[in-house]
Amino acid sequence: MLLSSSSVFPEPTAAAFEMAATVGYDGLEVMVWTDAVSQDAGALKGLAGHYGVPVLSVHAPCLLVTQRVWSSDPWERLSRAAQLAESLGAPTVVVHPPFSWQRDYAKNFAPGLARIQARHPDLTFAVENMFPVKMAGRWFVPYTPGWDPTETGFEAYTLDLSHCAASRTDALEMAAKMGAGLKHVHLGDGTGEARDEHLVPGRGNQPCAEVLRSLAGRAFTGSVALEINTRKAASRAVREADLRESLEFARRHLAPAGSPRPATTSA
Repeated sequence: MLLSSSSVFPEPTAAAFEMAATVGYDGLEVMVWTDAVSQDAGALKGLAGHYGVPVLSVHAPCLLVTQRVWSSDPWERLSRAAQLAESLGAPTVVVHPPFSWQRDYAKNFAPGLARIQARHPDLTFAVENMFPVKMAGRWFVPYTPGWDPTETGFEAYTLDLSHCAASRTDALEMAAKMGAGLKHVHLGDGTGEARDEHLVPGRGNQPCAEVLRSLAGRAFTGSVALEINTRKAASRAVREADLRESLEFARRHLAPAGSPRPATTSA
C-alpha cells in the first residue's frame, strides 16, 4: 500500500517519507509539485534510503498549480516525470487528461503518449479519470476530449474514487470499463458533492471496500495509493491518525478471503 505525498500537504514531500515509515506504508507515490524536493531524483533517493520507503509511482505535474513546474510545455513535464520515475525505479507514472485550453497537447495527446511510452517501455503511464466542475451554478468539463479517459481508450488507467464521487460515477462500473487497463488506484472517498473531497476511505459514500475487494478478481497486478486531503488536520498526530486509519482500511479490504495476512501494494 502506497502513500501519496499529496496526502500530507501542506507538509512537504520529505514529511511524507517520514510519516509513511512511521505509520507503516510500503512505499510512496510522489506528487511532483512546487516543492523542489519532489522534483529532485537525488533528494528523493536519499529520503527513500534514509526512511526505507521506496518511491513506487510518480504523479506527473498536471495540476493547475503545477503548470510551470520544470517547464510550461506539458510534453516536457511528462517526459521529465518519466525520467524521474525511471531514475527512482518507480514503475508507474500517473497522468491527467489534457486541459481544454491545452489545444496542441490535447490534439496530440494519445499519439504523443504512445511515443513517450515507446521511449520508456518499462514504465506504465496510467491516465486518471477526472470530473466535471460546477461554477456559478453551471457544469462544465475542463478536459479534452472529456474527463473520462475510457471514452478515448488508453493502455493503462488510474482509478480515482474521489473523482468518481465528484463526477457521480459508479466506481465499480468505471473499474469495469477500465478492464485489464486498470493499473493503479487512488484510494479516497467522497460524498458526491460538486468538488474533489479526497476523504479518508469509509467516511464518504463511495464503494471503497467493494472496489478493493474486487481487485483480486480482476487479476489486478498494479498498486494502490492513498490520496486523501489532510489540510485541516490540527496537528501531525491528527494527520498520522488519518493515514493510519486509511492504511488499516485498505489492508483489511485488500486481504484475499481466508488469508490471515493483509495485502500490501496490490491485491
